[in-house]
Amino acid sequence: MATCYRHPSRETNVSCSNCGRPICPDCMTSTPVGMRCPECARQRTEVRNPIGAPGASDSPATYALIAICVAAFVGELATGGTIGGGGGSLTRDGALFAYGINAAGDTLGVAGGQPYRLVTSAFLHAGIIHLALNMFALYILGRLLEPAIGTIRFLGIYAVSVLAGSFLVMVIDPGELTVGASGGIFGLMAAAFLIARSRGLDELATQIGFFVILNLVFTFSANSISVGAHIGGLVGGAIAAFMVAQLDRRRVPNARTVEIAGLVALCVIAVVGGMVAADAYVPAPLR
Repeated sequence: MATCYRHPSRETNVSCSNCGRPICPDCMTSTPVGMRCPECARQRTEVRNPIGAPGASDSPATYALIAICVAAFVGELATGGTIGGGGGSLTRDGALFAYGINAAGDTLGVAGGQPYRLVTSAFLHAGIIHLALNMFALYILGRLLEPAIGTIRFLGIYAVSVLAGSFLVMVIDPGELTVGASGGIFGLMAAAFLIARSRGLDELATQIGFFVILNLVFTFSANSISVGAHIGGLVGGAIAAFMVAQLDRRRVPNARTVEIAGLVALCVIAVVGGMVAADAYVPAPLR
């Protein structure tokens, strides 16, 4: 167990929500974004509300991801898609599936020389309702998590979640056409839960945990839901967030470098795993 940075003889499970240093009850100051150590608590101008802040300066990646997804949906409509979810050429060119052959005899899919689909599929959506639900969840989770952990960490966890979701899709449903940001969103849910727990925000963690359970029930009960993307994203986000939280708590030397290297390694593992799983789907005579 970690010990308070000001009182080394006192064990604690709580860390400063700003700098990550372990703090005991005597050193804790409650703020709108969790417990702060004495030094960070005095930095009043830097305390930010993680949800509902008036500007986008604290959540630039969240807004950028939403903008990209909305722009991609406009592109889907412009290339023959429909509001209700009919796929246009952009959807066909960017959606996730393992392998296929078109009328011209060209090989398509992740195993057909198009591994970029592991990423592009996360920015495409099957209709306006699909887009709206995912973007609302991304807005809520992004405004909560990004200001608390920083933009680099937020993007790293989101990337791991998206790629882990795509990996599991290639394992579970390689032949299905899959689109949507839900893998990344499930990863952010897992990350928000774990980060809240690691910083002593148990009430917030309980609320997020209930939200995760509701979404898992929906995942396994509704039709046309990508179980692989949701579960893969949830697990990937949890692994990435656990690594970030542990590095914060243990005060590892060069923690930021180790952190970035770890997130990149998780992304690489997910990509390689997705490509291997997609290749295994290809009929043996065609390999």
